[in-house]
Amino acid sequence: MSDKPRYMRRLTHAEAELWTIVTANVRPFHARSPAQNEAPPAPVVAESLREAGQKPAPVAHLDRPPAPRPPAPLVEIDHRTRVKIKRGRLDVDARLDLHGMRQDEAQRALTGFLRRAQADGAKVAIVVTGKGLSREEGGVLRRVVPMWLQAPHLRDVVVGFGEAARHHGGEGALYVQIRRAERMRRR
Repeated sequence: MSDKPRYMRRLTHAEAELWTIVTANVRPFHARSPAQNEAPPAPVVAESLREAGQKPAPVAHLDRPPAPRPPAPLVEIDHRTRVKIKRGRLDVDARLDLHGMRQDEAQRALTGFLRRAQADGAKVAIVVTGKGLSREEGGVLRRVVPMWLQAPHLRDVVVGFGEAARHHGGEGALYVQIRRAERMRRR
């Protein structure tokens, strides 16, 4: 096989003009030289202290523990998992019904429920929020529970969530995938 392309067409005048406009502000990328990659030289004070037999004070950023890893991003429950739940091949391990609760008590109940479910080894839970009185806007809990599930204090518990199947509550319920407790302890 040859390395030459089989067919090369010339750019039209309009394509050539467009290409000129697009590439007008492009600048070549220059890799750093080895001198730029080296660490800055040690301060003169440290050398003079070493000569005098004294140890320089440790650098503050070396003494700090490494920053904690950011929490894993939430993902929506994938189609395959949703189908497994819907068909009964993946069990729903826990269920919480928030009907009739005020926001503050619903939030406390949700947090406690998810932490207990995680401790019990649950993989999938259903949280029933209800559809609300007005169909267009939906209920308050239906709007705020997804925000609560995304909160930083629940990232170590919640992997992701998505709308439940019709027989589990449909628009008025959410499937919540729960992170395994052992996984969080290993980090």
